[in-house]
Amino acid sequence: MSSVPSGEVAAGPRVSRPLAAAALALLLALQPVCTDVMVPALPVAARELGAPMAAAQLAMAAMILGFGLAQLVWGPLADCVGRRPVLLAGLALFAAASVGGALAPGIGALIAWRALQGAAMAAAIVVARAIIRDLYEPREGAQVMALAQSGLGLIAIVSPALGGLAVGWGGWRAALALMAAIGLAALAFIALKLPETLATRDPRAAAPGPLLAAWRDIGRHPVFVAWALLNACSYGGLFVILSGSSFVYMNRFGLSAGAAGLTVASGSLAFLAGTVFCRRRIAARGMADAVGRGAFFTLAGGAGSVAAAFAGVESIWPWLVAQWLFSFGHGVHQPCGQAGAVGPFPRHAGAASALSGFVLALGSFAIGAWLGAVQGADVRPYALTLGVLAAATATLAWTLVRRLPPPGRP
Repeated sequence: MSSVPSGEVAAGPRVSRPLAAAALALLLALQPVCTDVMVPALPVAARELGAPMAAAQLAMAAMILGFGLAQLVWGPLADCVGRRPVLLAGLALFAAASVGGALAPGIGALIAWRALQGAAMAAAIVVARAIIRDLYEPREGAQVMALAQSGLGLIAIVSPALGGLAVGWGGWRAALALMAAIGLAALAFIALKLPETLATRDPRAAAPGPLLAAWRDIGRHPVFVAWALLNACSYGGLFVILSGSSFVYMNRFGLSAGAAGLTVASGSLAFLAGTVFCRRRIAARGMADAVGRGAFFTLAGGAGSVAAAFAGVESIWPWLVAQWLFSFGHGVHQPCGQAGAVGPFPRHAGAASALSGFVLALGSFAIGAWLGAVQGADVRPYALTLGVLAAATATLAWTLVRRLPPPGRP
């Protein structure tokens, strides 16, 4: 018998939709805060610490690796002891790691603190996705997730701009100090406002035997495979933009740290528009239709970047438009992918969320390491990497996801 039953929902505590969306937006926003705020700081940190570009890219990749590996611990633990204890511990650790990174004396210490920062951030992200399954069925959960992602989009719009301003005012260390302040604010909000959402704890959820059995059943479930791969490829493309675009905009086009931050913020506006489109398409036609439409924007963004790189375009505008198109598509794929991957697993939402996040983070780590090795004055590796991931995302949306039965049907 499968250790991962589907289709049952325990009656959890009543949490209003606005409170759930606000809490989810704040928790999920730690991911763009941890990446977007750092985007304009990376080239400055590399220069001031005397580190090569590859080492600076590794500071981003190490954060993603810590994020991916830690989810495999936080997710089952959240099923075992509850959502709130994991959230409070993770947020406190995130703030502490941010302070450590701000005080780092060299690039090696910065990389280590960023890895710990990513591991702490994983608690917020994996529990946020599990909370959606605690409270909602998959289709409604995707709509609430899209609403939360709209709030996240607003935060993401501000994050790179604040990062650029912080770097301009106090250097790259100020960007990490800003992350610490945001982490403490999230900790206070969760401690004061969000109740425990897990109706029934599973004391054996983190035991090796049951956990491995759950992961085995989750990992071979076709619904999980389709949505987790879609989410991972779409986020992988976004990670290319987040980790590589500042070098394109600052080194190729001569933008300042603040201006580079604003270019990333402009992509967040497109992401926000994508989440609004996502909510409307889900309500009208369902999740598969939404991501099928979003894939056209994703593919156009990837193809636009490749065309700009190989045509030798000297204007920044084709790059920006391509970034906006891809970000719009990601605003559709991410809410559906995150809700869809945990949908069949109400009793193991933490484990499913963790496994989905691990796939996403492992891919992003490989992408970050690849970009660090190949990206330099030539912008073509950046553009080609984005183009490949855009094509993969669109292919998944038009094949594996389209073949899935609607949520609630076998």
